[in-house]
Amino acid sequence: MGMFYNHILQLISEGKKLLAVLIDPDKVSPNNLSGFMQKLNQSMATHIFVGGSTVDDNSTDVLVSSIRKYTQLPIIVFPGDVIQVSGNADALLFLSLISGRNPDYLIEKQIEAVSKLRGTQLEVVPTGYVLIENGKETSVQRVTQTKPLKRDNIQYIVDTTKAGELLGMKLMYLEAGSGALHPVPPKIIKAVKQELTIPLIVGGGIRSKQQLNLAYNSGADLVVIGTAFEENEDFFDEIKKL
Repeated sequence: MGMFYNHILQLISEGKKLLAVLIDPDKVSPNNLSGFMQKLNQSMATHIFVGGSTVDDNSTDVLVSSIRKYTQLPIIVFPGDVIQVSGNADALLFLSLISGRNPDYLIEKQIEAVSKLRGTQLEVVPTGYVLIENGKETSVQRVTQTKPLKRDNIQYIVDTTKAGELLGMKLMYLEAGSGALHPVPPKIIKAVKQELTIPLIVGGGIRSKQQLNLAYNSGADLVVIGTAFEENEDFFDEIKKL
């Protein structure tokens, strides 16, 4: 794998906990980045993810280029669709929605992306994407027409993530969904972490420092936060660099 993935492995081996701020091109304008990015750069964030479930063509590329002007942090595309591939980013999570059974999001979208990826220098990281129910329907659920895995069927969640690893995924992403009512439960994070040998990403529904620390203490290697900052930029004050 490339620099992004190897750097993640190195940081994890050093016992560091990683935080990605998710910026949605559909919700953040390139013209209003200055103040937001200043707060982000002063926080404990280690990565920036860019992506959303429904994004206009070319808006991801424009936003990535704009973000680049304000930060030295790695910028990673977290694509909701093929049109979100941006060669201006450092890497791309090559997602397969292994919690669902819609072939479009298991393999078809990935095939469509190949022609766009071929002309870039993006580091492409195979990533298993697992949607966990959170108390309401999410945009991912609506767009992909798939159902999240039940929170009370922990063994099935563990077996799903392990199957993804055995298929060759290099990252595993447990997702409660944007604007989730409840984050992924600690007992699910812990059970999955105990089974996997690859880095574990957890996102969705995390709106406080307490919830962030709980995800880390349960086994998350990298936590993704998006909606909390969209709703209240003051949350950056809670996670300033030490």
